[in-house]
Amino acid sequence: MISLSKKGSCSSQLCLALCAFGLALLGDLSQALPVEDQDYYLQEIINRDHYYSYPGPDEEFSPFTEQPGEEETAPVAEAEEPPRFRPGKKELKQKKGNKKEKSVLEIPPAKNGNKKGEKNKKGNEKMPDGDYESRRVYEDVRESCPPLGLETLKITDFQLHASTVKRYGLGAHRGRLNIQAGVNENDFYDGAWCAGRNDPYQWIEVDARRLTKFTGIITQGRNSLWLSDWVMSYKVMVSNDSHAWITVKNGSGDMIFEGNSEKEIPVLNELPVPIVARYIRINPRSWYEEGSICMRLEILGCPLPDPNNYYHRRNEMTTTDDLDFKHHNYKEMRQLMKVVNEMCPNITRIYNIGKSHQGLKLYAVEISDNPGEHEVGEPEFRYIAGAHGNEVLGRELMLLLMQFMCQEYLAGNPRITRLIEDTRIHLLPSINPDGYEMAYEVGSELGGWSLGRWTQDGIDINNNFPDLNTMLWEAEDRKKFQRKVPNHHIPIPEWYLSENATVAVETRAVIAWMEKNPFVLGGNLQGGELVVAYPYDMVRSIWKTQEHTPTPDDHVFQWLAYSYASTHRLMTDARRRVCHTEDFQKEDGTVNGASWHTVAGSINDFSYLHTNCFELSIYVGCDKYPHESELPEEWENNRESLIVFMEQVHRGIKGMVRDLSGKGIPNAIISVEGVNHDIRTASDGDYWRLLNPGEYVVTAKAEGYTSSTKNCAVGYDMGATQCDFTISKTNLARIKEIMEKFGKQPISLSIRRRRQRARQRRQRR
Repeated sequence: MISLSKKGSCSSQLCLALCAFGLALLGDLSQALPVEDQDYYLQEIINRDHYYSYPGPDEEFSPFTEQPGEEETAPVAEAEEPPRFRPGKKELKQKKGNKKEKSVLEIPPAKNGNKKGEKNKKGNEKMPDGDYESRRVYEDVRESCPPLGLETLKITDFQLHASTVKRYGLGAHRGRLNIQAGVNENDFYDGAWCAGRNDPYQWIEVDARRLTKFTGIITQGRNSLWLSDWVMSYKVMVSNDSHAWITVKNGSGDMIFEGNSEKEIPVLNELPVPIVARYIRINPRSWYEEGSICMRLEILGCPLPDPNNYYHRRNEMTTTDDLDFKHHNYKEMRQLMKVVNEMCPNITRIYNIGKSHQGLKLYAVEISDNPGEHEVGEPEFRYIAGAHGNEVLGRELMLLLMQFMCQEYLAGNPRITRLIEDTRIHLLPSINPDGYEMAYEVGSELGGWSLGRWTQDGIDINNNFPDLNTMLWEAEDRKKFQRKVPNHHIPIPEWYLSENATVAVETRAVIAWMEKNPFVLGGNLQGGELVVAYPYDMVRSIWKTQEHTPTPDDHVFQWLAYSYASTHRLMTDARRRVCHTEDFQKEDGTVNGASWHTVAGSINDFSYLHTNCFELSIYVGCDKYPHESELPEEWENNRESLIVFMEQVHRGIKGMVRDLSGKGIPNAIISVEGVNHDIRTASDGDYWRLLNPGEYVVTAKAEGYTSSTKNCAVGYDMGATQCDFTISKTNLARIKEIMEKFGKQPISLSIRRRRQRARQRRQRR
């Protein structure tokens, strides 16, 4: 590893000579180069070589430089290595002119970005060079660092600079891995950094704001529906002061890194030797001939310890929770669930709701003081995650949440204990395990924006539910010929239930699960944004793609969304940067789904129109697949929100609907005056109706029973208001019940009278 020293080692005579040499070259170059580029070229010529300074015998070594005597006493095999990344499909090779020298970049890295790299097991393996320095370098190359945070926005816009930009929307601040452009690719939110000119003198630069050990670069092309732009090769330069730069070498020449061959698949290049510096600069050398110099990137680097750095301490996030902060594949996920169940057998239960296309079981964990049974009067809550397999933060948050609740329950945390005793909680971490395994295989940074998003048979689960919105709205619009379509529990159309319908097996499993349990509130965790979206998700005007389309319970949904967003560490922070193109601060980190982008057959709309459950989509982070090192901070960002949102299941009214004998009446309808959306009682006659604080006129009715109406008040304190109903059967219902009991049918009164009159006429004769 090379450490750049801030102290120049050249003598004053050498510096003067270099300056004279630079000025002479400047005269030659100024004839051929544009005026605005001359300073940059002169800077490169003067400073290219003298920054290669190695510590002398009496100088201090870098924190990452081993002493010659230490290597022998510390075997390589015993040192623990940090997580590694998997490279792109193209191997990292030298240019043809350097074929004679074997590049250390040909060493294959570890298979997965979430797994630790393989150790160099052969101690006598042949090194690229026989000397000690080369041997140390060969061993150091095995070490990789996590991303600095361009994608997660830890790197601010002020830390990104570029030589030129095509326009503001293509500035350096847009050169972040996986950043997405707006549909119109406008002047503010486009999909990459693009240079103002296409020549080999352009660059994009990252200021780490502290000495950092740089180990690699990940690049993409421009995200665009209309254009094809990407960089095919580039150089890498580093600096301590942003004025004097050195170029990463490969032997005696500048190293050329192989870039992208298309615009979306990320490609990783590791530096031949980790380099300590503050600044790193990417200098494109070739690009797609029919496009422009455009790129998105992430830098891999380990910040050096610096307790005096206020910027670092201010942004540092730690957690005191003793949880398993790692990415779990399918087998590891099952094992973790088993561990939690063994730790808390009295409050947890593992079950599966079905299987994926590849036959993987869809496991869920129930957390309740009486697992396995629905308790009368106790609401049921659900979290689901992983509908898009590559949006993995939600999956890990679910696994962390089940660990946390188990530990806190055992520790006697009164808040968690009360929540578990009063609520039946279901956590389904992975609806699409097939897609997740695809994303997991390539690691956290190299899957791109879509790998693993869909099921194995190419279906987007999140939008695969029946479109009940259209059925309801068409019925409401046809006032003269209105069909009898209820405003709740709308039946699934027959075509959707047929075997030939394009419905994922995972979707059918989720629907059956939703119909089996009387869920009251739910959240599906997604990624790629930082916002809570509430229904409707589908616009009512068929000619529009964005339109605010509220449900009859819009105020309740807004409250539910805000309860999560307001307790998240970042969602409502006005200082935070937008993830991609949408600024959700105007609505405090929440958005109506249809006003964002219309979706037919979403899980939120289906849940609201087919069941009693109020469902919201919670987008928990800009980065769909954050690096393992980011999980503790993401847990801190979301922990309070996850708990607060579960507690909202106890807001509104609840109660029982019974007959005169005290027996619960299932499927009774609960209507709230002024809200055109009803709910129904569960099989035991209990119900829960989410409402904001206020006074409501509530009616309970059931087929064959007289209706009952009463006033129910909802307060601001947590806890639903008890609002019970006792309803009696109608006269006709009682008569039918009696006659059926004795095996007889009711006699029509008109027929009886006609028979009596006929008998009287016969008697007169």
